[in-house]
Amino acid sequence: MKRRKLIQLLGGAALAWPFAAARGQSRRLGVVMAAGKTQEYAAALGAFLRELASLGWTAGENLLIEERWSAAGRERARAAAAEIAALRPDVVFAQSATAVGALRAAAPSTPIVFVHVADPVASGFVASLARPGGQVTGITNIEPSIGGKWLELLKEVAPGVKRAAMLVNADSPPALGAIFLRPFEAAARSLGVTTVNAEVRGAAGLEPAVAGLAAHPGGGLVLMPDGFFASHSGQIVALAARFRLPAVYPYRYYVAQGGLLGYGVNNVDLFRQAAPYVDRILRGARPADLPVQQPTRFELVVNANTAKALGLTIPQSILARADEVIG
Repeated sequence: MKRRKLIQLLGGAALAWPFAAARGQSRRLGVVMAAGKTQEYAAALGAFLRELASLGWTAGENLLIEERWSAAGRERARAAAAEIAALRPDVVFAQSATAVGALRAAAPSTPIVFVHVADPVASGFVASLARPGGQVTGITNIEPSIGGKWLELLKEVAPGVKRAAMLVNADSPPALGAIFLRPFEAAARSLGVTTVNAEVRGAAGLEPAVAGLAAHPGGGLVLMPDGFFASHSGQIVALAARFRLPAVYPYRYYVAQGGLLGYGVNNVDLFRQAAPYVDRILRGARPADLPVQQPTRFELVVNANTAKALGLTIPQSILARADEVIG
């Protein structure tokens, strides 16, 4: 056989190998969710898996999937990560900084694709967005500066707000709260709003935090994105309604449950966006070579019924920008 023909055959075989392996050999995908298995997150994960299927990865055929839902507690996340690491997956799909941190400790050599990590550089997961440089990459869910935007929206829809708190989960990585608190506090200074500490630990701490903020006139609430809060979204929305606190949330599903206003990414779109990275890693790509992606679209959702119940009139400036008005 001529040398050129041999090189062509060998080159073609090398290129075809990952695809042949995908068709003929099952690979293993680990999934670690920091949120509880709510309808919202089950739907988002379903969209991710359907996108993987469209790329040629069928659950139970050429892809074995192991899921763990940890409901955002650090210890539960560590346990979930340890269980997944013991299965030696080819790649792990991780939701939240808590899950990524636990996985890096349990399986430092395993590729990880994340969603819902606000600032992976500040969290120490990647060297830079353009060049992750390790075993971790993914799609950020939000711009840290959005912490100030949430307060601006709150003040716009509820001009009477004089004291505002950003609800922070004390069990989340410290860097996560700081990422959003800095722009939140900067916006408060420019808007003449007093900031109030509202750090909570566990479900039992939610009501005292909300009640304490509502004990004084002019209170308002901003909720940062966090798996624990996602798992208790119904309770948080109900508390805001009970204590008549105007509140801004990071995702649409809070507003669908009765929250006043939401501004953030669409979870289904975000999870779907992560699937091609998992596909590429399963076919031989390195996470270090896959730049961290950032969201390009944010949606503003308003609940008109909740505004009416709070005695608020939604400004035309917000209605004109809203992607959706519920009620």
